[in-house]
Formats: sequence, C-alpha cells, structure tokens
Amino acid sequence: MDFSPTLNEPLYHLHAPETEAEANAWLLRFLIHYNRMPHRRESHARIDDWLANLPPEGVRAMCSWERFGTFAREPERRKVGVDARVSLDGTLYQVDPDLAGEDVILWWGLFDNALYVEHGERRFGPYEPVGGPIPLHRYRSFKKTKTQQRAERIATLAEQLALPGSVWGGPAASAGPAPGVAVAQTPFVDPDPFQDFAFPTAVAAKRAIANDLGIPLAKLPAEALAALDTALAASLRKADVMAYARTHLKPLRGG
Repeated sequence: MDFSPTLNEPLYHLHAPETEAEANAWLLRFLIHYNRMPHRRESHARIDDWLANLPPEGVRAMCSWERFGTFAREPERRKVGVDARVSLDGTLYQVDPDLAGEDVILWWGLFDNALYVEHGERRFGPYEPVGGPIPLHRYRSFKKTKTQQRAERIATLAEQLALPGSVWGGPAASAGPAPGVAVAQTPFVDPDPFQDFAFPTAVAAKRAIANDLGIPLAKLPAEALAALDTALAASLRKADVMAYARTHLKPLRGG
C-alpha cells in the first residue's frame, strides 16, 4: 500500500482539523478510500493485492513510541570536559564524573531532551540539560515586511473561508471500515539491550530508588520495604518503579 501523506493535504484545506483525533479520522478515511481504488496493473483493488502478497508470518507489529524514540537518535563523537560536562547545541549536560576527559559517543534524541553517552561497551544516562540557550523573545522583534503582512492577511482570509463540517460531512462521513480480513501478525521483539525502559533486576531498581531518594532503603519502615518488594515483583519498568517510589516512598524519607 504505497501512500504519500501529501495526498491527504488538500482535505485539510477545506477545513483545518481542530484536534489531532479529527485529523487522524480524516487520514483513516482517505486510507480506506485509497486502498479500495483499482490497482495500477492488476484487475483488483490495491488492498486485495496487498493481502494476496503478504508473507506467511504476516505483518510485523509496530514498536512502542518509547522504543521508536530510542531508535531516532543521532550519534556524535565528542570529548567530555574535565568538569564532566558536555555542550550540545548550546545546552550543557552534566554526565557521570567517570567520563571526564574521555572520548565518548553522544546519543541525542530527536523526540526527547535526554542525552545518552556511550563509552566502550557501557551506556550512561539519561542526562537532563543543566543549562540552555538564551530564551526566545528577549529582544525586540523586527518589523514585518510587506510580504509577511500579505501572507498573514491571506492566512486570515483562508480561515474565514473554511467550510464547516456540516457542509462537507466531516470525518464522521467515513467511507466505512475496511473489510474484516484476519491478518497474521508477528509481535515486535524488544531486546532492550541498554535497559532503556526496564531495570534488569529488582536490586538494580532498588539502587536507582535509593539514589533518587538520597537515603539508604534500610532507613525506610519495614512495611514500606515489603510493599516495595510487591511492587517490583509486579513490574520492573522504570516509569512504573520511579512513579511508585516518588508517590509512596518519597514522603517517608524524612520519617
């Protein structure tokens, strides 16, 4: 099913989507309509040709958005300063002290602000920025040119000429769902080699919790430690573990 997002762009000119859900509804409507169109060379629809040429194992399931964010990272070889800081696009990051003065590979995420550092066979991070560029809107704005003013007037006029959804049917007037065809799926296997999302063991999770709380876990009440063991037995995902620690254990660290 070859598809170009630019083909759906004219639909948004009739009425700009007000929400992401509305834009996705228009996109789904167009996909269904496009795949039901005749094939360029065969005597059947595009969707029929796609179903007929599926591999025996079926389609591979998509990875999660979190995993896609780890794939979408650009490597850059840099040298860490003696103060264990590294600058990237004007933003400072404080990394592990053991990396001071070392040649490392920076992994900069395209969809997040976290920075990962790879040295040898180990990966460190994530590191949050400790400094940033000068904020925007600090200085006076330049006077708009006639071309910019004309473009703004055209954009305002286009908004006034937008057709309401009651005229063209809106996303609710869908072409209907695709025919119900059972398609085999291959689940996405996520090896997580650098433990980006989950701690390898409960001991590693407890170390991270102690570092976040700033106190040894032995100072917590016995009931809290027992509840923590139960929570770690249920999930070792970093997001779940740290959320539990900050919600249930952080208020107890002063007790």
